[in-house]
Amino acid sequence: MSRPSQFAVFGHPIAHSLSPRIHQAFAQQFGIALEYRTIDAAPSVFADAVRHFFSEEQGRGANVTLPHKSSAFALADERTEAAARAGTANVLTRLADGRLAAHNTDGAALVRDLTDRHRLDLRGHDTLLLGAGGAARAVAWSLFEAGVQTLTIVNRSPEAADALADAIGEPARVHTRYWEDLGNIGSFDLIVNATSAGTLGQALTLPLSLVGSRAVCYDLGYGASAFGFLAWARATGALHAYDGLGMLVEQAADAFQLWHGKRPDTEPVYKSLRTQGA
Repeated sequence: MSRPSQFAVFGHPIAHSLSPRIHQAFAQQFGIALEYRTIDAAPSVFADAVRHFFSEEQGRGANVTLPHKSSAFALADERTEAAARAGTANVLTRLADGRLAAHNTDGAALVRDLTDRHRLDLRGHDTLLLGAGGAARAVAWSLFEAGVQTLTIVNRSPEAADALADAIGEPARVHTRYWEDLGNIGSFDLIVNATSAGTLGQALTLPLSLVGSRAVCYDLGYGASAFGFLAWARATGALHAYDGLGMLVEQAADAFQLWHGKRPDTEPVYKSLRTQGA
């Protein structure tokens, strides 16, 4: 019997990842046999681990999470436009000729989670994006293209925020402010936390004045990493506070479709994970 197709998610740490459960659930929808596992690779050995997986183990595709998204982008032989814009990759695919293609599906997944699952019309929203790292770069373009009215980017190092705004190149709608000014820049309809504070276990102190009367607050993380931001959002009286579990499921669906040519139904998988306390 031939070995099932090989897939994996790379990270450090990675044992907590829900990706194996998600991809197995997707595969069951179509009767596809696959092996999907976690691979914990420290930054110093990530490149070698990826090459071994795709060449020696005949891996067909891999998801990539912290702290390797920039390294995954650099390893690839070709890159999608979304990956090039972000400068990071969360999906690697082995092409027929053995070369690696890099994709970034984070931005599309966020917008789909907000608009399809949570029924939010992004058009006309004044949006605050906290952070300007790889995750923020991935979602900024998608939020802009989804029609937010304004996008204000705030990062602790303003140079990264300025570079992201300059790359988008729409100064009438996309601009930056200093982190120290958060207390006096007004309120927003949509606040997206793309910082790594929660993942690193750091407190994120934000003024209550940021939250408009019908604001939606969204953390790209899920589980424990999103607790602090979501608690702040609820304390301010935000209309809705969401974590990034739906975004995780949606980006997994994008990767699954890239690899298998079939689009899975994400809603039962999302509901199952939510019911199980994810």
